[in-house]
Amino acid sequence: SPAPVASMSDPAPSSADPAARERAIAFLLSRINYEKSPALPFDQRRLKLDRMRSLLARVGNPDRGLPIVHVAGTKGKGSTSAFVARILREAGYDVGVFSSPHLESIEERFAVNDELCGPAEFASLVDKLRPAVHAMDAEAAASDDRSLRLTFFELITAVALLHFKRRKVDLAVLEVGLGGRLDSTNVCQPAVTAITCIDYDHMKQLGETLPEIAAEKAGIVKPGVPLVVGPLEPSAYEVIARIARERGARMVEPERDYRFSYEEPAAGSPWFGAGRLRYEPVTGAGHGLAGAPLGLCGEHQAANATVAVAIVDELTRQGWLASQESVERGLAATTLPGRLEVARTEPTVVLDVAHNVASIAALVKFVDRAPADMPRRLLFAATRDKDVRGMIRELAPAFPRAWLAEYQEASRAVPVAELAAMWREETAALGLVSPPSIVATEADALAAWQTIVGDAGPDELICATGSFFLIAQLRPAIRATPHAAPSRCV
Repeated sequence: SPAPVASMSDPAPSSADPAARERAIAFLLSRINYEKSPALPFDQRRLKLDRMRSLLARVGNPDRGLPIVHVAGTKGKGSTSAFVARILREAGYDVGVFSSPHLESIEERFAVNDELCGPAEFASLVDKLRPAVHAMDAEAAASDDRSLRLTFFELITAVALLHFKRRKVDLAVLEVGLGGRLDSTNVCQPAVTAITCIDYDHMKQLGETLPEIAAEKAGIVKPGVPLVVGPLEPSAYEVIARIARERGARMVEPERDYRFSYEEPAAGSPWFGAGRLRYEPVTGAGHGLAGAPLGLCGEHQAANATVAVAIVDELTRQGWLASQESVERGLAATTLPGRLEVARTEPTVVLDVAHNVASIAALVKFVDRAPADMPRRLLFAATRDKDVRGMIRELAPAFPRAWLAEYQEASRAVPVAELAAMWREETAALGLVSPPSIVATEADALAAWQTIVGDAGPDELICATGSFFLIAQLRPAIRATPHAAPSRCV
């Protein structure tokens, strides 16, 4: 039975050796890291699941017998995973979450019950991988086939699974890194799969159309395993529904199986407060919610929270225990840095890792709730392989003044001069009555931030967005300043 059991774990290393941690990070970063590559490949030769399966087999198949929730989608994966994990934690389970990328430390990617993997334990887990990795490297060298060499993401996926096994978690939530079909997490045998949404992102790798992107995301669908989906555009829905039928996976979808709506923050609460979720299961038993508070800001989080509740409902059908109270407590207690995070007040600073058009649109909808007379400043940096022009078209009408920058991962950042040219072209094409101005361009994002905040009044709004890398660079400095806000919605 999957009822909660007392937490037990193997002893982890008790003292942190900074040098051991640095050696572990250097070992991982010596591998091909497509998260930081200016040109992301996506083909069966270089992204092959056989490599991942071989690695896991050599380290004892840590995923074997582990109940898993597998989450894909263009956006909302991280939020949905966080909601699921927190609900199950409130229900008394030990839950591991594998997420990507990280903002401030690599250990963020491997969390158990919201606690990051400790530095010493992280180093020991990487050490456990080394013999298998060296053996596979030798085989690649002997065959003169570099495509057999393991990647950074494959290694950290293995680290996560080893960590969860060592901690004897009751269940793990695995967030897909890229796509689904060829992602290293797709070797798992999940209890439930989920696709949060389908939109345009990573088009060079996943396809130029929504049906093509949907087919890649639907690669996580497993025979006989229930699939929960969020709201989908019709052409994407048709592809996913067809694949689910072909694989005998029952699909749980909006309107037919559940309904939901979002309630704005209560009158009198701050404009940047979080709202409430109304959720109604239509078919089968489930956790109906008449207005449950959410811990994450933005109307779009209602859709993510809904997918999470539907996932928990599917788990309860499989014998897991989650009370109404644990669902409501979990939704309210969920936090996730960098997702419409109000990181500071006086002035109000909103950090958001939005890096595609759909996510930027959600951000703009959120900041448009601010008082009309509240001055706004934007700090924007972007990545080469994104729809930067589409993001600019969403942002420009909402921010009269913009500071454009490059983040420190320069190999993927759009050069600031190129970014400024795109900004001018796109804003001119919009034909706005009051065109937004570029106040400054700065190759160093942190220097740009210091300039922006240096003369900002306490009643202004500053928003930094466009890339995970940008927020990762800025967040530690912003959180260390006076008037730093709690790391959640207010």
